[in-house]
Amino acid sequence: MSWNDEKVSKLKELWGKGNTASQIAEIIGGISRNAVIGKAHRLNLSAKIKTRAANIGNRITSNNQNNLDKLKRGRKSKFKSLIIEKDFEPENPKQLEELDENSCKWPIGHPDEKTFYFCGRSSLKDFSYCKLHLLYAYQPKGKKDDSNDKDKEEIQEYNEKKINSL
Repeated sequence: MSWNDEKVSKLKELWGKGNTASQIAEIIGGISRNAVIGKAHRLNLSAKIKTRAANIGNRITSNNQNNLDKLKRGRKSKFKSLIIEKDFEPENPKQLEELDENSCKWPIGHPDEKTFYFCGRSSLKDFSYCKLHLLYAYQPKGKKDDSNDKDKEEIQEYNEKKINSL
C-alpha cells in the first residue's frame, strides 16, 4: 500500500478531528490501523490523541475521587456523631464465658490479672464494641491529619471522666 497526497491529507484531517487509528484506516480503506499509526508518527502529527479508554480512565479517576471525598465525609461524620452523643450506658463487666453476640468485647486490664474483664455494654449492630470503644477501635482514615489537638484532648478528657465515674 502506498500513501498518496490525498490519503495523507485525509489522515491529517481525521487525526486532527480526534478519530482513532482504526476509524481512520476504515475511512481511508485498504490500510491497517498500524499503517495509520506509523504514518502519523512519521508525519510528526500531535502526540497520540486521547482514546476512549483514556477518557473513560479520567472519568473513573474523577468519579473515584468524588466518591472517596463523600466516603471520607461520611465516615468522619459518623464518628463525630458518636462523640457528640456522649450518652454511653454504664459498663457491664463480663467474663469471657458470659459474652454473647450483643456484648461489647473490649478487654479491660491484662488477661493475667484477676481483675480482667470485658466491657459488656451493648455492642452496635455489625460491630464487636459499644459506642465508646468503637471510637478507640475504628479511627477514621486520616484522623491524625484532620483533627486538631483540642478535639483530641476534649475527647480524651471526656472518656477518662466517663470511665472514672463508673
